[in-house]
Amino acid sequence: MKISFIGGGNMAEAIIGGLQAQGFSMAALQVVEPLDGRRASLSERYGVRCCAAVDASVLACDALVLAVKPQQMRTAVAPLAGCLTDHLVISIAAGLRLEALSGWLGGYRKLVRAMPNTPALIRAGITGLYASPALAADDRASAEAILAAVGGTVWLEDEAQMDAVTALSGSGPAYVFYLLEALIAAGEREGLAAATARQLAIETFVGAALLARQSEESLATLRERVTSKGGTTAAALAAFAEAGLAAAMQRGVAAAAHRSRELADQLGATTA
Repeated sequence: MKISFIGGGNMAEAIIGGLQAQGFSMAALQVVEPLDGRRASLSERYGVRCCAAVDASVLACDALVLAVKPQQMRTAVAPLAGCLTDHLVISIAAGLRLEALSGWLGGYRKLVRAMPNTPALIRAGITGLYASPALAADDRASAEAILAAVGGTVWLEDEAQMDAVTALSGSGPAYVFYLLEALIAAGEREGLAAATARQLAIETFVGAALLARQSEESLATLRERVTSKGGTTAAALAAFAEAGLAAAMQRGVAAAAHRSRELADQLGATTA
C-alpha cells in the first residue's frame, strides 16, 4: 500500500514512525509539507519523499492521510478536487465532518474520519474511526491498519458519536494530566518532595491503567478490592463523592462534546 500524507506535523510523524516500527517500507510513503525545515527533518529521519505541494507522484498512491488542522483543510485539499479516482482518503482533522470534506473534494465519497489522541506520539494512542456503511471492507481494513500503527482502534456506527470520542479520548489525555497535577499537589501538601510525589502519582496511574486493561473484572470490582471498609481508600472515595468528582467529570465531557458539535457546525458552514 502506498500512502501520501497531506501535512507533516506531529500526528503525521507519529503515524509514519509507527508504520516504520512495523516494518512498513518508507519508500511507499510521501509527505506534502509547506515548511522547508519540517520537510528536511522528515526526509532525514525517515527517508520519505517530501514535497511542498501536491504533484503527480503524491497522487500515485492508494491512500491519502489528511493531517492538517481543520481550519486549513479546505485550502489543503483544493489541489485534490477532481483528481481522486479510487483513493482512500483518511482525515484526522478534529471536528471536520465527512459531508464538509466531501464537499471540498467535489463530492468524493471514499472517505474515513479518524480521531486519534496524543499518546499516539508514543504509539500508545486510541483512535475512533467512522466511515459510510457503503465503504468497502478492504478499505476499512486499510484505514484501520494505518491508524493501528499508533495504537488501538474503535469503529463507530454513527458519525455523531465522533463528538463523544473527541470529548472522551481526544481530549482525555488533558483530563489525565489535570488529575495527575492535582494528585501530585495533594502529595506535596502531605509532605512529599515534588519529585517523589510526581513519580508515585504517574506510576500509580500507569499501573492502575495497565491492570484495568489486562483484567477481565469490572472497574467497580477492581476499585472495591482496594477499598477496605473504614480504611484510608474509603475515606478518600467518600470525600471525592461529597465533592461531586464523578458529576464534575461527566459535566466536563459533556461540555467538550457540545463544543465539538459547535466547531463541526462552524466548519461545515464554510462548505459553500
